[in-house]
Amino acid sequence: MAMSRDDIFAEVQEVLVDALGLDDDEVTAEATLMGDLGAESIDFLDIVFRLEKSFGIKMPREELFPAENVLSNPDFISGGKLTAAGLVELKEKMPHTDFTSFEADPDVNKMADLFTVDSVVNFVELKLAAS
Repeated sequence: MAMSRDDIFAEVQEVLVDALGLDDDEVTAEATLMGDLGAESIDFLDIVFRLEKSFGIKMPREELFPAENVLSNPDFISGGKLTAAGLVELKEKMPHTDFTSFEADPDVNKMADLFTVDSVVNFVELKLAAS
């Protein structure tokens, strides 16, 4: 039986609570992983591992968190901002993410704000639907 979005959120919330040592009420849909929840890049490996285990799916880290590949390509960055091509590339790699506010000011320093609890839930939901 397919998991409901609420069930997926609850499981993602539990993963993030365990991985980052947080309280349940800190892990809201809108919370950013780095800014609000204090995750560091090394935590992303643990989060991916725990998500794989919890949901029984494989997810390469760069599939959930592809920003590093985009940031390392000079065609995608200019003057500290994502170029139009960079934004297209990131959107293609992150269909589970809401880019609405980021598009207005695609500053690379704001890219971490794209990684929200909701985007992780969206990602898992897409992966489960595909499996």
